[in-house]
Amino acid sequence: MVTIGRIRSFFGRNRSVFTLGFIGLVISSIGDLAAGATLAFMTNTLALLPGLMILIPPAIGMRGNIFGALGSRLGTAMHVGTFELSMKRGSMLRQNLVASLLLTMVMSFLMGVMAKVISFALGVNSISIEDFIFISVLGGALAGFAIVLINILVASIGYRRGWDIDNISAPIITAAGDIVTLPMLFIAALIVTGSLSPFLSQYVQVFTVLFLAITIYLAYKAFKMKKSETKRIIIQSAPVLAICIVLDIAAGLTIEDRITGLVTLPALLMLIPPFLEDANALGGILTSRLSSMLHMGTLEPTRTPKGVTWENFAIIYLFSIWVFALVGVTSHFVAVLLGLSSPGLLQMVLLSMSAGLITVTILNFISYYVAIYAYKFGLDPDDVSIPLTSSAIDAVGAISLMIVIIVLGLA
Repeated sequence: MVTIGRIRSFFGRNRSVFTLGFIGLVISSIGDLAAGATLAFMTNTLALLPGLMILIPPAIGMRGNIFGALGSRLGTAMHVGTFELSMKRGSMLRQNLVASLLLTMVMSFLMGVMAKVISFALGVNSISIEDFIFISVLGGALAGFAIVLINILVASIGYRRGWDIDNISAPIITAAGDIVTLPMLFIAALIVTGSLSPFLSQYVQVFTVLFLAITIYLAYKAFKMKKSETKRIIIQSAPVLAICIVLDIAAGLTIEDRITGLVTLPALLMLIPPFLEDANALGGILTSRLSSMLHMGTLEPTRTPKGVTWENFAIIYLFSIWVFALVGVTSHFVAVLLGLSSPGLLQMVLLSMSAGLITVTILNFISYYVAIYAYKFGLDPDDVSIPLTSSAIDAVGAISLMIVIIVLGLA
């Protein structure tokens, strides 16, 4: 039986989680609105480049997958006492940053190829493979360097102030990934259409060949590395990230299938980035906490969730109620302020909260089982939990959104 005393004890034990998580999620929600506004203003570009929407969820998701996992590893290192705020050669922080940048370049190239291959196999009208690769790699590389700086800043401040960055890193990095990635993709897309630079648009194929050469070189360098943290991260992360690309492309295809209806109500397009990325931020908080608890031995990897796991599920549900209400409200009012069409405040809140609670219910169990089975198979949950959970949630979230949109008759 739930009593007032137990409720007080629950909030007392998790005070720092709610404090830091609340701050991180507010930052994430505000930042993701900027990303949503960017997507809403990309309607003409989406029309000029058929299939581009397929690339957007995996491009956004990949930033969160790579750099969210980086934040999770840094959080665990702080918990177990192996973290040092140093960029000297061979330091834990430097090796992690190098691995993240290498993965960004290689996975961005692979993402462009897979977006075209999958869309072609399914008969979806789309841009050329060179255009996919150019937009994916250029947008990904520019965004990756920016997010590295943000990750260093979060780790530095968190380390000096003694924060538990498991509770704040994922939301902030998720928001940063959205804020930076969509504009960078937009710039790359404008180059392809010739809107930004007719001169550069003539050399997209040349840049694609250059990107291929760089990707092969980086993959070769990673393979030839001596035993190091960088090599371990790349070897464990690359196969998982490849799976994540497929899951995120599925999310993109789900949205692309309804793109005609969504373009007529740009507020719905605006809602997609904050909705998916807030779901990912919640998943990042949960998986980071579960990974740290597994490393510290405070969570037993049992077949069914028990004790502390259910408490963490409850934390995520409490966060989700106000997060998805906030997403619906702010998406509507920002759309109205920008002169974009919206189905109405009530419909936006109902859409966001209904799809959000469906997504979070599935998220909780995915996060738990991915973390414990990674741990059981001898993998580092910090390397695989956030990427797999995030990409699965992109697909689940996109499907949930589209189902509720259809039920509500919005598109």
